[in-house]
Amino acid sequence: MSEQLWREVDEYVEQRLVRADPVLTAAAQASVDAGLPPIALTPALGKLLHLIARIHGARRILEIGTLGGYSTIWLARALPADGELVTLELNPHYAEVAAANVEQAGLAGLIRIKVGPALDSMRDLLDAGTESFDLVFVDADKQTTPEYFQLALELTHAGSVIVTDNVVRGGALADPDTQDARAQGMRRFHELLAADTRVSATTVQTVGSKGYDGFTLARVERQ
Repeated sequence: MSEQLWREVDEYVEQRLVRADPVLTAAAQASVDAGLPPIALTPALGKLLHLIARIHGARRILEIGTLGGYSTIWLARALPADGELVTLELNPHYAEVAAANVEQAGLAGLIRIKVGPALDSMRDLLDAGTESFDLVFVDADKQTTPEYFQLALELTHAGSVIVTDNVVRGGALADPDTQDARAQGMRRFHELLAADTRVSATTVQTVGSKGYDGFTLARVERQ
């Protein structure tokens, strides 16, 4: 098995089940043109996130890590007309690119972009008594994922779903001696999940055009 084969399978799936989308293609290209790192979701994973939001019937979504707004658009398209997506981004330049992409997608009325450290933004949401979220997507700096997850629990309700991306780290998740701070963050995240009886979770390994990684799906069972 090779990464070339993984990419070919991704392309096969995308051509048949995801199909070309001018809005998403333009958003991805705008991010490249603006010099953003090439770390956005693949189209197949973007559609998976969209389907999870639709299946769950999410009306309020919180996204941690906006980048250029590619995943933001996928998620917002799953919302009802009275829904809202709040997305948190540290980098002002990334947020500007995302805002333009969201505007071009015709979704600006559903999306609120908050710029600044995500932990601070999440605490601000809590302090403001923000209505709880039905779905949270965590895709920011991996070292801080455990802290993001703990605050996400406070911003959700029983029945909410929390999806966390890039958790397997090429297999380093299973290495107790890893020196990679991002993998260490994901190991701490899994230890937290294992100890917290408020959630039920599993992690799924993935391969594709972005290599070998995976995501965690968690359901909030109780507050």
